[in-house]
Amino acid sequence: MDVLTMGVEEEFHLVDRVSRAPVNRAPQVIRELVPELGGQVQAEFYTTQVEVCTLPAVEREDLRAQLLRLRSSVAGAADGAGCLAVASGSPVIMPHEPLTITDNARYRLMASRFSGLVGPERLVCGCHVHVGSLDRGRALALANQMRPWLPVLQSITGNSPFVCGRDTGLDSWRSVAYSSWPTVGPPPLLDERQYLAHVDGLISAGVLLDRKMIYWHARPSEHVPTLEIRISDVNADLDTVVLTAVLVRGLASVLLEEADAGVPPPEPPDRVLRVAHRLAARHGIDGPGVDVWTGGPAHADLLVDRLVERAAPGLEKAGDLGAVEALWAALRRRGTGARRQRAVYAATGSLEAVVDSLNAATGSLAVEAA
Repeated sequence: MDVLTMGVEEEFHLVDRVSRAPVNRAPQVIRELVPELGGQVQAEFYTTQVEVCTLPAVEREDLRAQLLRLRSSVAGAADGAGCLAVASGSPVIMPHEPLTITDNARYRLMASRFSGLVGPERLVCGCHVHVGSLDRGRALALANQMRPWLPVLQSITGNSPFVCGRDTGLDSWRSVAYSSWPTVGPPPLLDERQYLAHVDGLISAGVLLDRKMIYWHARPSEHVPTLEIRISDVNADLDTVVLTAVLVRGLASVLLEEADAGVPPPEPPDRVLRVAHRLAARHGIDGPGVDVWTGGPAHADLLVDRLVERAAPGLEKAGDLGAVEALWAALRRRGTGARRQRAVYAATGSLEAVVDSLNAATGSLAVEAA
């Protein structure tokens, strides 16, 4: 069993220090970061967002150290621009200024063609995990095997209960808001030939602008040789990010070996997968989920137990099993980011305090990295 590399992309909101509302200061923050980070910092769709990405890592502690350094750098550059970098899947407080789109031709065309999907409640930040190195054919074979597990992975990462001043009743508003974009959802079962024909057809029909707009929950990356898992909210809690990444890598190691051996992928109905994702977005680990193999109910945290068990050979091979068991036990006890955001609001009655708690997590990381 190979030990795959893993990498993480994180998107952050930039919010004003006083109002805690999103502010359009990404160009300034990114200019400050480029000399240090180069291509590891990027613009996102809105100028209230900054994205950073790690280099491929084999060791869990290397990945964690990279994330610490990147978060520290972003926090410092945001401070220089008079704002805060906040890891939340959605903006807690309504923007006080009009949102602006990043100034490049592709984003301008997307904003024009999909104008109904643009606005403050669609301003979302995710965390994407890459595993590799894989050519497109193997990445697709792995995606086919991983489809049933993606709702379970999603359930541990909910961190967007509030959007623009209101409680959505969800663990992950980001998942719901983002699902309005074309192709967002479970990946279809495809081999490489079918993938190319399917995607080319979507582009020819005008459904998508290009291959970068394939937003399946698991997709072969078009710019690096990886499978990209796209089901997570960005999380202020770094342990949640590390847990998600090493679980993805451990599970991928097990399932890729089966895919290479010609084991047929499971084929749960698409409608069942979508229900499982909806329940993960609503309840996280604190409520009912769906056993996609039977279609019956199962408590969400027990599905995570099953995922850890399924991934155990890959986790053990990479030296991650003990760490994952400890990280999962801690998350189960403390709850998802969404539960923690709500706890702050229940204690204070203040959405500003919720933003401050998210920023405090990033601030403590900056101190740790220093």
